[in-house]
Amino acid sequence: MTPHFSGSRFLTIVLACLVPAAGAVTASAQTPEEIQAVIDAAYEEFKDVDEGKKADHNPAVRKLDADLFGIALMTVDGRIYTAGDTEAMVSMASISKVFASALVFQEFGPGAVRDRVGVNATGLRFNSVTAVERGEGQGMNSLVNAGAISVASMVPGETREAVEQNILATFSAFAGRRLSVLEEVYEADASTNMRNRGIAMLMDAYGRIDGDPLEACDVYSWHCAVGVGVKDLAAMAATLANFGENPLTGEQAMDAEHVPPLLAVMATAGLYDDAGEWLFLTGLPAKSGVSGGMLAVSPGKFGIAAISPPLDAAGNTVRGQRAIATISNALGGNPYAPPE
Repeated sequence: MTPHFSGSRFLTIVLACLVPAAGAVTASAQTPEEIQAVIDAAYEEFKDVDEGKKADHNPAVRKLDADLFGIALMTVDGRIYTAGDTEAMVSMASISKVFASALVFQEFGPGAVRDRVGVNATGLRFNSVTAVERGEGQGMNSLVNAGAISVASMVPGETREAVEQNILATFSAFAGRRLSVLEEVYEADASTNMRNRGIAMLMDAYGRIDGDPLEACDVYSWHCAVGVGVKDLAAMAATLANFGENPLTGEQAMDAEHVPPLLAVMATAGLYDDAGEWLFLTGLPAKSGVSGGMLAVSPGKFGIAAISPPLDAAGNTVRGQRAIATISNALGGNPYAPPE
């Protein structure tokens, strides 16, 4: 049975991280050397954790090395700190929902997504059909599958190619470099996404899809297959931490006024069934994906990311959660914490 990184066991594992150790770096005293030392220490502490299980729904994801573990942190002034495997590429998976939402927020305003699918946590699984039925396609959010498929249908573009180019342009603006799709992952997802197709059809029945629901589902599968490394994820998180301005390129990937609503949805729904546990312990808006990626945002300070494929029962990276929680605590990342 896959260990579940939540509840009392989660508290036992992580609570010690929430009380700064003697000599811990505070928000008011962060030299580059101190930040790197914190990241190196977290990598060493968690690299040999042997818990969790890789996702098995996609043959390409099953091929990922269970020992893969990389961490990256980028500050809002563009400094980057890394440890471990920083060159490996994985699909964004559900992390892509954040940036598809960002695109639609930017194009139509956050209210358009709130009106279409809602901004509430469902209290149900990320691919729940019951959640769709219960609210007639509303009362959810854009980070569960039903909401994300609806948002995919809202991406502007007269052709499929134009839709894809708009998605890649937005994702790339956040990452600070041109991203591309991992075709093997996309093809595997597109051939096995029967449940999502059913969800798309049901969402269409409730008037929550623009255009062809199966095309919307396929666009969703496609953007989940965009490939990233851990430094890309850190840059994307740092862009959100910097209120839409990419710290590397200076490009405004998203209007600053749209960032807080997006972070709010990440905070309440970003880590599946454990979103509340995560927010309680760290205060950080975050999003994970089944390929083992995870990013988190400390507004005004930094974005942080990790990649490690073994997941807990809620579908979140085991090593990644522990590393990000430890590092953020050491660096004063919790936006709810009292000032030093």
